[in-house]
Amino acid sequence: MIRNPILPGFNPDPSICRVGADYYIATSTFEWYPGVQIHHSRDLVNWTLVRRPLERRSQLDMRGNPDSCGIWAPCLSYADGQFWLVYTDVKRYDGNFKDAPNYIVTAPTIEADWSEPVYVNSSGFDPSLFHDDDGRKWFVNMQWNHRTESYGGSPKSPAFDGILLQEWDPAAKALKGPIKNIFAGSPLGLVEGPHLFKRNGWYFLTTAEGGTGYDHAVTMARSRKIDGPYEMHPNMHLITSKDHPGAVLQRAGHGQYVETPEGEAYHTHLCGRPLPPKRRCTLGRETSLQKCVWRDDDWLYLENGTAVPDVDVPGLFGAVPVEKPMRSEYNFDSGTLPADFQWLRTPEPKRIFNLTDRPGHLRLIARESIGSWFEQSLVARRQEHHSFRAETVIEFSPDTYQQVAGLTHYYNRHKFHAVAVTLHETLGRCVTILSCNGDYPNGRLSFPADSGVSIAAEGRVQLAMEIRENDLQFFWQTEGKGAWQPIGPILDAGVISDEGGRGEHGSFTGAFAGVFAFDTSGRAKAADFDWFNYDEL
Repeated sequence: MIRNPILPGFNPDPSICRVGADYYIATSTFEWYPGVQIHHSRDLVNWTLVRRPLERRSQLDMRGNPDSCGIWAPCLSYADGQFWLVYTDVKRYDGNFKDAPNYIVTAPTIEADWSEPVYVNSSGFDPSLFHDDDGRKWFVNMQWNHRTESYGGSPKSPAFDGILLQEWDPAAKALKGPIKNIFAGSPLGLVEGPHLFKRNGWYFLTTAEGGTGYDHAVTMARSRKIDGPYEMHPNMHLITSKDHPGAVLQRAGHGQYVETPEGEAYHTHLCGRPLPPKRRCTLGRETSLQKCVWRDDDWLYLENGTAVPDVDVPGLFGAVPVEKPMRSEYNFDSGTLPADFQWLRTPEPKRIFNLTDRPGHLRLIARESIGSWFEQSLVARRQEHHSFRAETVIEFSPDTYQQVAGLTHYYNRHKFHAVAVTLHETLGRCVTILSCNGDYPNGRLSFPADSGVSIAAEGRVQLAMEIRENDLQFFWQTEGKGAWQPIGPILDAGVISDEGGRGEHGSFTGAFAGVFAFDTSGRAKAADFDWFNYDEL
């Protein structure tokens, strides 16, 4: 049995690829570095993170990218003895314009070093590469329209101006031939996320529609010719929860089709699991997988007979889920950052952290303020459960109040809570709270950063946070002395979500738990963390 979501926590826009008996899913990482997460499975039930391929400055440099920009909707495929990865590095979020260059990288294996990127185009985001059975290759992406009227898409959403198709020449490493708008989308609007596949002489096109909020959907169309015209699925949408607010998996849309070697059909999709009462998705957009069937009319349908995705789905014969431990312990002894962790934007991680200056410790080199779009020292892992506890121990001796380091529940510059060690004029070294409660666009702290609890001038301090759905409580203790002490009020953990701050459709990542350090005096003060624990509650 497949239990959804198969990739819990922030793992949106799943592109799935099968090579023999191996399945791979690539998901968006937005401003988090390295770029693109690739998970692997042999049974569709148990998935393991195996690669983040965009790891060099020449492949990806997101310094200056706004929140929720960066890597959007990668497409992973396999042809000609190699893997192909197509991705967008979105550089602008607000306004009418969208700067969205698209690239292709390749590798002989998932684990290998990936090639230098080849620039493709910038006409829109969500690119995909289709390898036809005649050897030709076709590039599709949504077209972004900065004008107020639509000419290629739905009048309901003029910015999303249809799906463009153009041939890709692998020898020349360039697009060639005419550009054709092959699909305007359904009346739902906001057409994006195109993927092509071929079956029984039909070209099938799946797209994401309705925006990535509660009206999201996977729409399907088909044509005998790759450039259309495309006819709509009898039900229009293959997967959607938009008319079923009681479904567990909400915001269902944007995915890709895959077949097993035995011909069984499945389709990935992103989803969200909102918390009552405000329907906020603290885990971000997650990846799920649905069992499908082909009917006599040569159309694909969910096996359950509806368009509403299921939590429990029939899996491959003999597949047994492996229970994951409730605790994840990270001791930083290996000299490399644990795979669960990422940082923000920069391709030069040695400037913000290392595990070599003090072996057995994660050393953060404090740079710009928490929420900086350029160089902030923040290393974190995804929140994968609605309730969890995270703990760490810090050694940090600040010389000024401008030097701050600690533990954070983080989404972006407008949405974070943190407990930290700093220096205060009267308290001396102290533990304090910084909180930005979704204050968009100003990003002001909503909890006083100038109050706190005085602690010894030297020594290790343990910090913890406990999240129980919408509630967050911070704790601290001097290592080896006394019990955990709560600090500050219960904070709103629900704001660390897609819907917090800017609201629905405003943010595209998910909540992280991690450590941070900043030094706005510019002296690059170091903070050492000996371990980090994450416990499901």
